Amino acid sequence: MGADPIGWGTPRARAVIAAASLGSGMTWLDGSVVNVALRTIGEDLDASLAQLQWINNGYLMMLASLILIGGSLGDRFGRRRMFVLGTVLFAAASLLCGLAPTAEVLIAARILQGVGGALLTPGSLAMIQGSFGPRDRARAIGAWSGLGGVASAIGPFVGGVLIDHASWRWIFLINLPLAVITVVIAMRSVPETKDPHAPTTFDYTGAVLASLALAGTTYALIEWGGRGAPWAAAAGIIAAVAFVALERREEFPMMPPELFRDRTFSASNAMTFLVYAALGAVLFFLVLQLQTVSGYGALGAGVATLPITVCMLLLAARGGALGARIGPRIPMTVGPVVMAVGTLLLLGVGDDVDYWVDVFPGLTVFGLGLALMVAPLTATVLAAAPDDNAGIASGINNAIARAGSLIAVAAFPVALGLSGDAYADPVALDSAYGSAMIVCAALLALGGLVSWLTIPARMPS
Repeated sequence: MGADPIGWGTPRARAVIAAASLGSGMTWLDGSVVNVALRTIGEDLDASLAQLQWINNGYLMMLASLILIGGSLGDRFGRRRMFVLGTVLFAAASLLCGLAPTAEVLIAARILQGVGGALLTPGSLAMIQGSFGPRDRARAIGAWSGLGGVASAIGPFVGGVLIDHASWRWIFLINLPLAVITVVIAMRSVPETKDPHAPTTFDYTGAVLASLALAGTTYALIEWGGRGAPWAAAAGIIAAVAFVALERREEFPMMPPELFRDRTFSASNAMTFLVYAALGAVLFFLVLQLQTVSGYGALGAGVATLPITVCMLLLAARGGALGARIGPRIPMTVGPVVMAVGTLLLLGVGDDVDYWVDVFPGLTVFGLGLALMVAPLTATVLAAAPDDNAGIASGINNAIARAGSLIAVAAFPVALGLSGDAYADPVALDSAYGSAMIVCAALLALGGLVSWLTIPARMPS
């Protein structure tokens, strides 16, 4: 249900793409700069490593557990309405982040940001899907993806400038004018669309259980050894078991179990979890290593990761075309293995670092592997699901990717013996960093092996 399709190249078409790109661009911008700001935030707010993990993970936790509900709410009540609501909530949470006087307040604000992002992220693409006709939809999605890539590319540079020359608080406060522009454009130019066949009930209990499962697991890992960790772990396990049992009985589950009966769908998501766990941990540790051990400022550490973004911008579409031509198995096998090689090349990052020798080659190789893998992975997940479940399948894969990063960032410091303010100790961090890179390389290689053994050489047409 909605207005007539918008034609490509019209002012209204440009407005829809602008609103969707600005909104989702805010979430991508924050995603690419918060890691760069963590060390500075820790010094300013006297935060422990566990608190820095929560600043990163609180957002990912809510996004991963609620993004499917956010998409369903948009289909039922209006995609523009949920997009605008998510943008306003994200902006309000960003203001709270920017003004946070303590680490605890910042963590709470980041959790609220995750709720806004869960409404905003699926809504941005759904507005384009619902506003354009089939003939123009691919071009519109391509424009949206390209502009999102630009936001990711400039994120580390903008964030580094703000952190080094103003304050880390501005990486959040800059969202306020962007949100105002986004809401104004959306309300003036974006047509409201809904799914006339969308269910009238929602799996709210499933969303709560998913959130509790992720929260309990994350708390237990971050606070490992603390008094409440065993209870949190038990609560997380119970919530996860209850979630699986509920989804089997729910009439309209947020994560339909029948999708996982397809071997390719299950294998693709298992590979996604492994690869994105490694990706999240590599970026988390590398940025801290560059600042604490190598002496980089926030701007330098942020700009240092640009080779990954450049590879994605220039080559991700070619990776998709290659996957379509030769089938998904080889790109989804070779991509993670190449990423593993890039990760091992980053072992040379230390106190006497040469960017062009120790950082650039590893990140470039890592980015090449990621660009080779991403599009075939997405296409395989969607092809393995029925057409009616394409949106849900994409959302599940998105949620699993974020959950992988969330759990890795929570688990790695514990497993490597980092706690308290050890992230500010060059000796302690340097020792943990090397071990983290080796474990990440192993996870990536395992992801490639899973693909080789389980992903078909050709997807059925």
